[in-house]
Amino acid sequence: MEILRFVVAWSLLVSSSFKVGSEEVVNFTPGDIPAIYNFGDSNSDTGGIAAAFFPMAAPCGETFFHRPVGRASDGRLMIDFIAERLKLSYLSAYLDSVGTNFRHGANFATGGATIRQQNESWFENGISPFPLDIQVEHYIQFKARSAYLYGQANNETSQRSRLPVPEDFSKALYTFDIGQNDLAVGFRKMTDKQLQDALPDIVNQFAAAVQHLYQEGARAFWIHNTGPIGCLPVSVVNIHNPNPGYLDELGCIKGQNDIAVEFNKQLNDRVIQLRAKLPQAALTYVDIYAAKYGLISNAKNQGFEDPFKICCGHHENGISIWCSNKAIVNGTEVYGGSCANPSKAISWDGVHYTEAANLWIVNQILKTTPP
Repeated sequence: MEILRFVVAWSLLVSSSFKVGSEEVVNFTPGDIPAIYNFGDSNSDTGGIAAAFFPMAAPCGETFFHRPVGRASDGRLMIDFIAERLKLSYLSAYLDSVGTNFRHGANFATGGATIRQQNESWFENGISPFPLDIQVEHYIQFKARSAYLYGQANNETSQRSRLPVPEDFSKALYTFDIGQNDLAVGFRKMTDKQLQDALPDIVNQFAAAVQHLYQEGARAFWIHNTGPIGCLPVSVVNIHNPNPGYLDELGCIKGQNDIAVEFNKQLNDRVIQLRAKLPQAALTYVDIYAAKYGLISNAKNQGFEDPFKICCGHHENGISIWCSNKAIVNGTEVYGGSCANPSKAISWDGVHYTEAANLWIVNQILKTTPP
């Protein structure tokens, strides 16, 4: 009965489906959600891949944290702003063993993560060895071990202060932001037809992860669809004289966005099916694609500069120097540093968003007024 009462309360707080610009309003009420458990890729990784391999380098983190903190941005990510709205602390990465606090949740996301396992390495192609099914297994291990340690603490407040309360697992919010890398791998390795044919299996594996967590007691799911991958500046910055129809009216790669839209449609359909299959669950589908595309299409009116400008890094004349890297160009050392004002840029490094853009997107999906 306790779980059912929670699900009813949660259903009153969030919409069962979500479209930016609709009349549906999503409200988070601080205090109702004791913890967040996040699964995803670099769009929500708060330090997992940095802990697994090597740390982020400056100027990442310069705007808010004033140092690199494992985030592929100049500051906070969407998951950070969601935690703030719930009056919770920022999520510690599960893979980070230093200074972690899991009292109010944990982050299993890692940069380069995919829904389906890939036969590629992080060092060669940036693909994480921790895809979604492994992240779920990490969660299951985390849940069991933390519950054991909590019980062993014998009511010692100091020992329990960094551990989740076992009863909070069923009351927590389970967030997902993953799928973009599955499409990116597909663009690199498959024909459009092959990738289209692979979408149902990608969505099936996503649904299997949700069902696995449901079996473990998870009840409230917050599911982001994938953004307009064809609008990532790193994909379009060196395109010159494209064939008619290759780019859309904004300058995004139309075919890639079409695939993203189809993936999102199938994901939304599966979420609807899961609502019927998982009667005690509250599943919220969040249209991140619409929010991001809306920002890109209306950048200047929202106080941003050219949406295809890359703030951190050097990408000119077919030469790409990634954020925080150095290279010799025509005999001169060139550093991929940050732009003068990241708050006016949408893209941080050509793939990930700036803190300012992340905040704008969160304000759209949560329908709140910027602080």
